[in-house]
Amino acid sequence: MDRSTNLFFRVAVATLASTLIGIMPADAAGEGSATLRAAGRTDLPGYSGDFDHFAVDATGNRLFLAAEDHGTLEVFNLASGAHEKTVSGVETPHSIFYIPELKRLLVTDSGKGLTKIFDSTTYKVTGTINLTPGADSIGYDAPRNRLYVVTGGKDVDMKHTVLAEIDPRTGAQVGAVRFNANHVEAMAVEQHGSRLYINVTDRNYMAVIDKNTRSVVAEWPIKEAQQNAPVAFDEANHRLFIVTRKPGMLVVLNSLTGQSIAQFKAPERCDEVVFDAANHRIYVTGGEGFIGVYEEVDPDHYRQLANVPSAKGAKTAVLVPALHRLYVAVSPGEGSTAGAGIMWFDVLPQSH
Repeated sequence: MDRSTNLFFRVAVATLASTLIGIMPADAAGEGSATLRAAGRTDLPGYSGDFDHFAVDATGNRLFLAAEDHGTLEVFNLASGAHEKTVSGVETPHSIFYIPELKRLLVTDSGKGLTKIFDSTTYKVTGTINLTPGADSIGYDAPRNRLYVVTGGKDVDMKHTVLAEIDPRTGAQVGAVRFNANHVEAMAVEQHGSRLYINVTDRNYMAVIDKNTRSVVAEWPIKEAQQNAPVAFDEANHRLFIVTRKPGMLVVLNSLTGQSIAQFKAPERCDEVVFDAANHRIYVTGGEGFIGVYEEVDPDHYRQLANVPSAKGAKTAVLVPALHRLYVAVSPGEGSTAGAGIMWFDVLPQSH
């Protein structure tokens, strides 16, 4: 059965009310749980506090993780998951950007407002980029070679936030956008257009930025819940996947208009939402101990497939499509008895 025929039968069994808001019943096709399969775990004894985000070196078979509260970078073997190295030289790392052709790692560090530059072979600090204090989330525009970094805000006792635009190869800051808000979180960057979308968390809206003029051209209220933070993007179908924290919800927006397409209950204390383009799925990692899995049936219809058990504190993740694998960082605390580490899941292909 092809995708369009399969969709016809699903829509036929969906209730009128749920179809109107883009939600389809989870059992519409009698399936759902065969999405992620736990495949391994590596423990990091002695760690406390939170981990933040990952980066991947597929060619070099490495997985990088920012150990935010431990003040280190952790390096793992991408294939086996084995822990290979602990790298010092950072205070409070958050996001990692890898430039393979330069063998360079850029690490946002909110400790002193300096984004650190590491040689990815020796792991030595080779430079810094001086930004507004509080460097945290990043987004990348590959065609324009621009890295966007969220800085400022409540974590450094600032009442405003700055989105810095830098050239990652030279380290030069080429522009900035200021927000009169003290909590700005994750962003999605168009690779084939002029827009950048960013969650203004304390004001409960998504800002739409014109990258060419560095101006806010729209503010879309998130009405379904509060504290919109992580975001993922299906640029081809113009859909944004936003996760809120009060309460945990997944909200689907039209990236052209800001229209709300669908909304679902999602895991609490989420720090990452991932879009799996190959399987038309969205993965929401939550600190309460499971991964919410949702399907993009088509751009206007979605359904919840499964809640896949992970671990308490498993809040950030990265998808490696070439390996069909989802890696998840398990932050200690959060009521966890298993301690710190990383887990990985085999991504199972669509069965339809």
